Amino acid sequence: MKKSNDKNEIKKKKKKKSIIGTIFKLILSLLIIALIAYAAYFAYEYSKHTKAMEGKEYDPLSATALGINPEKLKTVGRINILLLGESGVGDGYNLTDTIIIASYNPQTQQASLLSIPRDTYVGKRDKNSATQNYLASYKMNAVYRNGENLEETIECVSNLTGINIDNYILVNTDAIIEIVDAIGGVWFDVPIDMNYDDTNQDLHIHLQAGEQLIDGNKAEQLLRFRHNQDWTSYPTEYGDNDIGRMRTQRAFIEATAKQLLKIENVTKVLKLLDIVSNNVRSNLDFQTLKYYIPYAFKFDTSNILSDVLPGVSEQCNGIWIYTADKTKTKQIVQDLFTDKVIVEEEQNTTNTNSIEGEVAEKQITIELLDGIGNSEVLEQVKEKLKAAGYTISRSGTTSSTAKTMIINRTEQTNSVSRSIKSVLGVGTINNGSDNAKVDYTIILGKDYK
Repeated sequence: MKKSNDKNEIKKKKKKKSIIGTIFKLILSLLIIALIAYAAYFAYEYSKHTKAMEGKEYDPLSATALGINPEKLKTVGRINILLLGESGVGDGYNLTDTIIIASYNPQTQQASLLSIPRDTYVGKRDKNSATQNYLASYKMNAVYRNGENLEETIECVSNLTGINIDNYILVNTDAIIEIVDAIGGVWFDVPIDMNYDDTNQDLHIHLQAGEQLIDGNKAEQLLRFRHNQDWTSYPTEYGDNDIGRMRTQRAFIEATAKQLLKIENVTKVLKLLDIVSNNVRSNLDFQTLKYYIPYAFKFDTSNILSDVLPGVSEQCNGIWIYTADKTKTKQIVQDLFTDKVIVEEEQNTTNTNSIEGEVAEKQITIELLDGIGNSEVLEQVKEKLKAAGYTISRSGTTSSTAKTMIINRTEQTNSVSRSIKSVLGVGTINNGSDNAKVDYTIILGKDYK
């Protein structure tokens, strides 16, 4: 009987193993089928993106991984974000020392940064008769009111520039330190020696000029520096005190963006998201941002244009404020935030320009934009300018414009500007900021015949 029982037990064990083996094979088969199905689906979605990519600059792999419909990517438009850098002034009170409008258009792969000086006066009362307390309270960085008045800060920036801003990102100092450290530091050319100590803010800045790897601690020093202990600051041509600081901030943002978009940092996304969630306040949600991610992977940081709100520092009733120049602000906003479709031109570096009988020491480079909506006229003007000896660095289209504008960006002489106007036969000559990497921008208006 014992042998018979043993045989039965062996049979039961074999049967059990057979059942387990069958179940395991079934599960494995289902997994393989699921993986094949997912791979086929992924390949199908990927192919949809690659087919839809004609004329578009975005990464199909990330778009597929995020489950984005390629048709929706075609409609993603410009996004304007107010970047605010928060720092303490003692006793737990914070101001916004960094105020930058960041704008990105994925369809044209153009981005812009416009710095707003922290002392910019945004009060409604006449600056010359307002009290000291009112003037101090309505400097741009003070409107923030320790974070209690964020909406008014956004409204003030929108009213000042005419730019519609719906989104904000508020970053504290810890986020900057941690993000820069997380990506292994950022190589940056520090413009001058920086030496400053403020025990009240526990702020100690000691950096030497020159190209170097900036870690998180050095990044905080670099971005907060205004002047040295002896009150010397950036050279005038760079922009002293706040103007210099804002220029450095924009340059460092560009360098950091370049580092962030390196492929090796893709593996650090989770860590970076964790840093952001702990140190950044924003009204942006992932469902909005995810549509910009595939485009961002293809973004060239050399496409970033940057400038500072134009104006003057002045003393009113004993308080130093910064007063924006409304006319120049309008011009800069148009330069930075008007959508343009640009085509880079092949440059001929062997020619020189003949300008009113004089041979120019270097070629005059021109960005030519069609504000008429007539590509044939654009080509005709392009050939005219080339025949006159000018170099067309790039051309493209922009929004409809009534008057032709000739924008002198690199302080060329009046004779150069007049020569260009004589070629066109029409045009209003304006001075513009040096942010387009050309000597002139010409916008053809409907007055061009």
